[in-house]
Amino acid sequence: MRHGLTDEQWHAIEDLFPEPAVTGRPPANPRQMLDAMIWLNNTGAKWRDLPRELGAWQTVFKHFDRWNKDGTLQAVVTCLTQLAIENGDLDNNLWCVDGTILRAHHCAAGGAKKGIRTSQMITL
Repeated sequence: MRHGLTDEQWHAIEDLFPEPAVTGRPPANPRQMLDAMIWLNNTGAKWRDLPRELGAWQTVFKHFDRWNKDGTLQAVVTCLTQLAIENGDLDNNLWCVDGTILRAHHCAAGGAKKGIRTSQMITL
């Protein structure tokens, strides 16, 4: 898969994921869930547009929310960043920030509204 993890990346992070519960439904594959999150991030698609072969979007979102709250995703990013630096794929001294500017429409500036229109005035 173009947007997924390599085997080397997966082996570096597979121990970071919490153990699945013993009861209930069979657990979702954490690699598949992470690959789905990477696909969503790289394509910019909406959750509901996730291809079915990557899993149900509700399941992927549930894992994303849980892993985000418990710090698992931060640990994954830290580990993969370190792996990329060690492999020479990322220069630790060079970081780029996107400087794109999005201008708000003039009505979003919060300016004061003009007075009451004459068509809205009540005449006695």
